[in-house]
Amino acid sequence: MDVFDPQHADEQATLLALHALGSFAAAGRVLQRHPSVLSRRLSALEARLGVRLVERSTRQLRFTDAGLRLVERLQQARQLLEEAEQEARQTAQEVRGRLRLALPAAMGRRLLSPMIAAFALAHPEVALEVEYGERFVDLVGERFDAALRIGELADSRLVAIKLHDHARWLGASPAYLARHGTPAEPQDLRQHNCLGFTGLASFPQWRLERAGQGVPMEVPMQVVSVRGSLTSNDNEALLNAALAGVGILAAGDWLLGPDLAAGRLQRVLPGWQLRGDGGIYLVRPSAQYTSAALGAFRAWVQQWFQTQPPWCGTAAPTPVSSTDPP
Repeated sequence: MDVFDPQHADEQATLLALHALGSFAAAGRVLQRHPSVLSRRLSALEARLGVRLVERSTRQLRFTDAGLRLVERLQQARQLLEEAEQEARQTAQEVRGRLRLALPAAMGRRLLSPMIAAFALAHPEVALEVEYGERFVDLVGERFDAALRIGELADSRLVAIKLHDHARWLGASPAYLARHGTPAEPQDLRQHNCLGFTGLASFPQWRLERAGQGVPMEVPMQVVSVRGSLTSNDNEALLNAALAGVGILAAGDWLLGPDLAAGRLQRVLPGWQLRGDGGIYLVRPSAQYTSAALGAFRAWVQQWFQTQPPWCGTAAPTPVSSTDPP
């Protein structure tokens, strides 16, 4: 039996109105139905349940024991439904509840985990479930509330907010370049030990395009099928290998930046970068009826990136009001 069947709901509403108001005429005025319609609904309910619920006479209604018990249980059920709706309304107004998030593994561990911790401290009523991984999760099918993604977005159904630009550079340690020389042009990479990230969409090809002002505009994209002694699905492992002098790494500016600034790595082919790297995005299934918790997280992560790229500093942002629109 489907308790949410519209016909069943009409019958139950009729029974409750009769109990509250005491007559078909009064119940009909409240429900905006003719008394004869309500009489048929009551008869249908009794026939469906196989029990007499209300004794009728021309002057009065008398509820049977079965009718009174059913009214009591229906009143309890109505109260539960009202409480459930109120709880749902509160999720749109109060920063509380559960958030399931998907973050890219290397960036998540190295850069975003302090942001997540700061958000958790600012909003203790929010239960966070955070999955770190390089795969693009199915937000709807796997019941994620939001994800951070790096690169080009393929799923047009998602609502995306660009948080920051993103570029993939080439880098190697000074020791590696001292031993093997520095590539002067993209095709020179064929003669080098290139560390392969299997999560790259074009792997094992590096599709390079001009970057900045150092390369003439007429130079086309260069496609290089790279080879090397180490491949991995983990950028951090490849970064450690590059720092140890194993080979040349193609990775995000957010990953290479600190080691480039410190001199532990050097840019390779600084006039070039990997093609089609898009940006860093916060994506969610829908912009409608966003919970207050998700709205607060959206505002928090936007401010985190807008204040300064998190690979340039680790200061937590000022807490954002939960009343900001999602």
